[in-house]
This record gives sequence, structure tokens and C-alpha cells, in this order.
Amino acid sequence: MSEKKIKILFRHRSMEMGGVEKVLLSLLNNLDPDKFEMTVCLTLNQGKLRDEIPGHVRKIHLTPGKEDFSRNSLLKKIQLAGRRLKLKKLKNNPVIADRIINDIFDVEIGMDYRDYDAILNSTNKNSKKIGWFHSEINVPKFQPLVPEILKSFPKFDHMVYCSHKIKDMMHHYYPNLKYPAESVIINPIPVEEIKHKAKEEPDVFPEGPVFVSIGRLHSRKGYHKLIEAHKKLIDEGFHHSIIIIGDGDEMKNLTSQAAKYNVEKTFILKGNQMNPYPYIRKADYFILPSESEAWPLVIAEALILRKPIIATHVGDVGLMIKDRKTGYLISYETDEMYSAIKTFLTDPELVAEIRANLTDIESQFDNQRIFNMIEEMITTICKS
Repeated sequence: MSEKKIKILFRHRSMEMGGVEKVLLSLLNNLDPDKFEMTVCLTLNQGKLRDEIPGHVRKIHLTPGKEDFSRNSLLKKIQLAGRRLKLKKLKNNPVIADRIINDIFDVEIGMDYRDYDAILNSTNKNSKKIGWFHSEINVPKFQPLVPEILKSFPKFDHMVYCSHKIKDMMHHYYPNLKYPAESVIINPIPVEEIKHKAKEEPDVFPEGPVFVSIGRLHSRKGYHKLIEAHKKLIDEGFHHSIIIIGDGDEMKNLTSQAAKYNVEKTFILKGNQMNPYPYIRKADYFILPSESEAWPLVIAEALILRKPIIATHVGDVGLMIKDRKTGYLISYETDEMYSAIKTFLTDPELVAEIRANLTDIESQFDNQRIFNMIEEMITTICKS
């Protein structure tokens, strides 16, 4: 007789293009379907990755996504207001979500701090609760969220950190917090999928040296500083282009900043792309100017595609990149972004050395070991 499958519910806000969403998809595609029966519940049925959830996984959503709203501006405002009202009801009464989900699970997983309340307020009191944490707890703009996050941690049965530095920072800043059982499990990387998708051709691509970056357009991603460094280099005659792939709250500000600096043709905001890998492959370099990261998937993706990388020394980036060997580490300062880009444009020997060191870089990503760790963690928690 076959062993009974463990039933897992993943809760997540939406499927916008981002690192957490890619981790979720990796789990759904690679956890053993003979061992686990998986369900995903999205608070918003929203984002370019919403249709990427594999067919063997049950998918539920609590409210429609913006993609499903009317193109009529008045009707859309009414629909958005209706959604806000429903979201408020869902927050105040978790029973509503549980009725929509209509199932009982052995394990409930919150993929991000925004999902913690949904997991911890579940009416299924017998399920094991697992949280995933991806954030540097000391980032200034993150501080308004910290009190609620700290209240949540002790209520989980297990907490997974995606990097050693994220865990160490939590314990450094909050040593007296009552922590649940913990694991550090780095994000899995779909190596062959990345290399296969990268073979496609991107649309119109600029001439000359090209840097590419991928990330949500949020102030913590540092693109407002990167554009200042870019402007200074352009004014000094260093021809190059920077392509930013991603969308978010900062799109309007960055568009205005590019227009103000008259660099719209060289600082290119491409928005979200379902397949960003061809842009990495075709670019000369990758750049990550973030104020904070954990274990950023985009760094691993750029390494797999053998691109020399400039990145801020945050989170576990310093474990992923060896400075001046497989990349170039900088601090979160406009002047350092400027200096690093200038170095890549003017020091071909350094760039050639970095490229040579990336030849066998993908061997450092052992996905199966990561999935085995996650399966063992879930199975052990269910037996405890």
C-alpha cells in the first residue's frame, strides 16, 4: 500500500515577476508529486507568472487580478474598490478564505512575510505552519513592518531562511526573540531551463556596451542611484546603455528621472518580460545596485549565463560572487556604481579574467540537494 501523500497549501499574495515567485514555481515543479499533494492559494490572481503554475497543482485565488478588470476606467475603479472591500473582509475574517479553499492540509506555507497572517490565522489549527523569510531585517524602509513580523515568528512551527546572512541578522538584532525551529535553504536554480530560454532573441537591442538589470522597481533596488551614475558617465563620453527589466511603484519616478537627465534612449525601462534571460545572454554585463537583498536569484541566473557582474555587497551576494574573480562587489553608493561601470568599460583585462573564471560556474548550483532538503524538512515536521 502506498504511503499517504502530505497535503501542502502554499499561500502567496500574487504572481508578479520576482524572486519569491520563481522560488515558489521551482518548488511546485520539483517537489515529488508522489509524496506531496500541493495547492496554491493566491490572494490576488495577478501577475505574469500566474499561468506558470504546473497542471498537477491545484490553484485557487481569493480575488481577481488587475489583468481581469475592465479597460473602461470608471468600471475599473469600481472593480478595484470592490476588491479592496473583499480584501478587508478576508483580513478580518479568515473563515471566508478557508471556505473558498475548502480543504484540510497537513502543512501550510507562507512564501513571504506578507503571507504570514494568512497562514497563522488559518482555522486549520492542526496543520504545521512554515514561513519563508527573504529580507534583511535592518533595512531602514523595512522598519514599519518589523513589529508585526516579530510577532509572527514565534507562532510558526518552522522558519526557512533563504540565506545564512538573513538568519544571522535576525539573531543579531533580535537575540531574545523566541524562534521556532529553523533551516537555511538557499533558493533553487533551474539551470537547464535558464540556458534553454536564453536562446530566444530579444526585441530591439541597443548597440555598444550594454548592462542589464532585473528587479522590481522599488526604491530599495537602487535604480535611482544607478541612473545618476549612468548620467555622469554619459556626460563624460563613456558610451553604454543600461536595460532595466521589471515593473513596480518606481516606474513613474524613474521614467521622469530618465527624461530629466535626457537619457531615455540609453537608460531603457523595458517593464516586465516573461522571458528576461535573452536580455542577460545578449548583454555584455549584469548589474545589481540594490540596497538590500537576501540570496538574489538574478545573480545566480547571470552567473549561469556567464555574465560579468557588478553587485552591491549585500545579503549573501558576497558568497555568490568572488570580488574581482567572478564579479565586482561595491557598496550602495552612486560613486561606486559609477566607478565600477567605468572599470568594466575601460579595463578589458579584468573583464576577460572574470569571463574566464565563469566557465564552470554552474557546478556550484546543486538543485537536487536543495529539493531533497526541503522534502526532508516537510516530512520531518509532519512526523513531529
